Amino acid sequence: MNKIHTLFNIKKNILCIYFTAGYPTIDSIEKILLSLQDHPYVDLIEIGLPYSDPLADGIVIQNSNQISLKNGMNITLLFLIIKKIKNKIKKPIIIMGYYNQFYKFGEEKFLKKCKKIGVSGLIFPDMPVSIFIKKYKKIFKKYLLSMIFLITPKTDKNRILQLSKITDGFLYLVSSNSVTGKNIFFGKEQILFFKKIQKLSLRIPKLIGFGIRDKKTFELACQYANGGIIGSSFIQSLNEKTLKKCIIKYINSIIL
Repeated sequence: MNKIHTLFNIKKNILCIYFTAGYPTIDSIEKILLSLQDHPYVDLIEIGLPYSDPLADGIVIQNSNQISLKNGMNITLLFLIIKKIKNKIKKPIIIMGYYNQFYKFGEEKFLKKCKKIGVSGLIFPDMPVSIFIKKYKKIFKKYLLSMIFLITPKTDKNRILQLSKITDGFLYLVSSNSVTGKNIFFGKEQILFFKKIQKLSLRIPKLIGFGIRDKKTFELACQYANGGIIGSSFIQSLNEKTLKKCIIKYINSIIL
């Protein structure tokens, strides 16, 4: 059992905040992590590894990726920064990256580092399920790391059932067939998708992402799942000069 499992066992209405490592500056990683750790309403922290060709990311996250890469962000540096403050971070951390980054770094070396610095879960949206099962499932288990899979409104029932058994920690429900950061209106299509998942009575917890941007959309996510993930909207709220203050203000606006 890792910190993600423990969290879902004791807490409802999970608020997960995503930010891109190295945006707006390299120094901001530590400040953002500690501010999210200190805020009582944040439950889960997702850190994005910047990538030149991200999947399904809208303009806000694409832009943060480009700036981060220009700042010199890389996997080794991120691991060093998290290691430096790991004793201060009690909340579960997830790293979201891409299969190529994981493969190039060295898969077991990557997982070993994650375990050592206190990371609890990983998301690689482009990793084929068959490859995960064949090559990595046992190693993830060895290091007590959750591999989190995503489903969308286009995912068919058989695949949803398959992924719900393979994913660990929670199942990531992508609210619509769009990109992050779009002002997605949670209309009939999204509600039908959420109800469809509810009817399946999957045992694994669910978090909804894509389109969660304010108190109203977060509460809707909590109505149909165990909580929501906010990325683009949070990134837009960041001000390099007043990071802690703007983070507190933004999180409060989601909950209070």
